[in-house]
Amino acid sequence: MKGKIQPKTLPGFMELLPNEQILFNKMKETIQKSYEKYGFLPLNTPIIEDAKVLLAKAGGETEKQIYRFEKGENDLALRFDLTVPLAKYVTEYYDKLSFPFKRYQIGKVYRGEKPQRGRYREFYQCDVDIIGDGKLSIINDAELPAIIYNTFKNLGFDDFTICINNRKILNGLFYSLKLENESAEILRIIDKIDKIGKDEVENELLKTIEKEKVDTIIKFISIDGTNNDKVKALEDLNIDNETFQEGLSEIKQVVKFIKIFGVPEEYFKIDLTIARGLDYYTGTVYETFLNKYKNLGSICSGGRYDNLVEYYTDRKMPGVGISIGLSRLFFQLVDSNIISADKESISDVLVMSMTDDYDMCAEIARKLRDEGLNVQTNIEDQKLGKKFKYADNLNVKYVIIIGEDEIKNNVVTLKNMTSGNQITVKLEEAVKEIKKDK
Repeated sequence: MKGKIQPKTLPGFMELLPNEQILFNKMKETIQKSYEKYGFLPLNTPIIEDAKVLLAKAGGETEKQIYRFEKGENDLALRFDLTVPLAKYVTEYYDKLSFPFKRYQIGKVYRGEKPQRGRYREFYQCDVDIIGDGKLSIINDAELPAIIYNTFKNLGFDDFTICINNRKILNGLFYSLKLENESAEILRIIDKIDKIGKDEVENELLKTIEKEKVDTIIKFISIDGTNNDKVKALEDLNIDNETFQEGLSEIKQVVKFIKIFGVPEEYFKIDLTIARGLDYYTGTVYETFLNKYKNLGSICSGGRYDNLVEYYTDRKMPGVGISIGLSRLFFQLVDSNIISADKESISDVLVMSMTDDYDMCAEIARKLRDEGLNVQTNIEDQKLGKKFKYADNLNVKYVIIIGEDEIKNNVVTLKNMTSGNQITVKLEEAVKEIKKDK
């Protein structure tokens, strides 16, 4: 290979084999259809944005991960999520949009972080958001779990839990204990409870917080039972704090309307350890887990934010949204053997010519496509056995064979590659047989 360039994919960028890409596309299409079922409008913002616009709210680790470059006099950057472009979009097109504005976007985003197993520098996000103009009803916070529920049901999952909380409850608790300055550290410790256990969480909290306050925090995160039991227990804490009471009122409404939107109670629960980001989310927060695969972490997350567009305008535009990191989720599901990419082809039928006369082969393929079938042709100069092996490798169920007898009698030979059954019939009958399996 002297003088040749060694082909290789950059670290952190996912490329799939055709069978994997078929499965990935099916998942993406399922998510899109689920979002559209709830009336969300499609949006497709540019991958490249003006760096000044895109980085308006960036900082810290996020800004370090931005892919930023200059082209001529332009300072450009690749989008690192779909939320900031949404903020830019609703500000720029405010006068042309109807509010509440419900949009979904499925697209690639870019982060220059250190690539790890299942974590990428280029990956698909699948977002839905509802944006209000001045205000946004809390009932919208209940509709999103219904979307999550239907989306993962449509993806074929039966055993998952949507965990919900409200940041105002957490903040109100910390304010009442005069621990608002320590809230970030407290949440960091609480977040480890599944790994280190409640006793160790208590020990870590006691290193910096007095015992009486730690007891209150432990009592808080230990609240268990049904959603109604948890609401009652929160009420019984008698925390005299306006933020806490507002959060409690909101979560009661969200639980009520999640049920009305048709989500069975076994699929969602109040989880008082769920916090999400410290700065961005201001009310309801969500995390979704596959119950048998908790090690995968959250497979869908999001929440309520007070002001989406604060870096672009003085208008107050609250919103609520969720996001599925499709690339990471796909990798985790395949890697854990939860799903498998078995389908090698998207074709319903493969048309094979066994003569040098390809006219009938091409005509039949056209007619089959006109019937709404996905059709592939093999007109290569190969032996019949090799062509059947090709069909087997692609996992195509039906093969139509065109030989001299078929051309002479204006018929086709249809073979079911699964059962091995083979019939010679008119094309119309072959179409009916193939469509039985669609």
